Order: sequence, then structure tokens, then C-alpha cells
Amino acid sequence: MNCKRTIPWVREWQETYAGDDFAVISVHYPEFGYERDVENVRQATQELQVTYPVAIDNDGLTWRAYRQRYWPTTYLIDKQGRIRYVHIGEFTRGSDAEAV
Repeated sequence: MNCKRTIPWVREWQETYAGDDFAVISVHYPEFGYERDVENVRQATQELQVTYPVAIDNDGLTWRAYRQRYWPTTYLIDKQGRIRYVHIGEFTRGSDAEAV
């Protein structure tokens, strides 16, 4: 999972902005074959203490719809479905706080 080091900051956003019309949804697109197994993803999310929903994009529809090319990529999307912010790669505490 390429997002391992990003998870703590995303979880912090979820906890900080809960109730402010802010939701976190993770979309998992597998890079390797074993990452396609739902049970492997479920186990990893438990071990990594992922507290937000994780959608599994095994067929790559979401990956292609967003023209994504890199792991991890973070999108902030408004209520109307417009992409307001994109961050490619890992980030650290505070690096994206202004965008949120």
C-alpha cells in the first residue's frame, strides 16, 4: 500500500473536520495482484487503523476516470463533485492543511 505514510494525516483530517460537511473516502486501486484480494485490503486497513470507508477499484474505473497515474494521490472534492485540490505523492502534517 503506497498510502501507508499518508493514512495518519488523512485520519486526522477526518477527526478534525467531522461534522463540517467533510467526509473521507479512500479508493484503493491495486498495484500488485495480492492487493486485489478484498480480505487482504480489509486486514491492511485494520492493521493500519484506517477509520474511514475504503472503496476497492479492482477494475480501475475510478483510477481512469480521474486520470490518475501515481500512488498515492489525494483529491479534495466539493459537494458538487468538482475537484478543488489535488496532491500527488505523500504529504506531511500541515502540508495540505490550508487546502482542507
